[in-house]
Amino acid sequence: MNVAEWILVSILSVTLFVFLVVGIVLIIKLINLCKELDDVAIEGKDVVKNANGIVSNVKGMTSIGGTVEMFVDKYINPKLKEKMKEKGEKNDGKK
Repeated sequence: MNVAEWILVSILSVTLFVFLVVGIVLIIKLINLCKELDDVAIEGKDVVKNANGIVSNVKGMTSIGGTVEMFVDKYINPKLKEKMKEKGEKNDGKK
């Protein structure tokens, strides 16, 4: 082979080697980033669960929240259940 050909082959091989090393490093970094994102998502879920618990506790402590919850449980839910039973009985007769 000619000297020019050796120079071109060596330059190309060094360039390919550099890109291979850079590619491997980037893949490793992306894998670590994905693991960290999973951890962040899990932490976010925990924060949301805790916030929902706090909101429900505060809702129960406020006078309006407790009153509305009691009103719904004692008066509205039983009437809705009765209506659902009546609709179920009417639909059974039509079939």
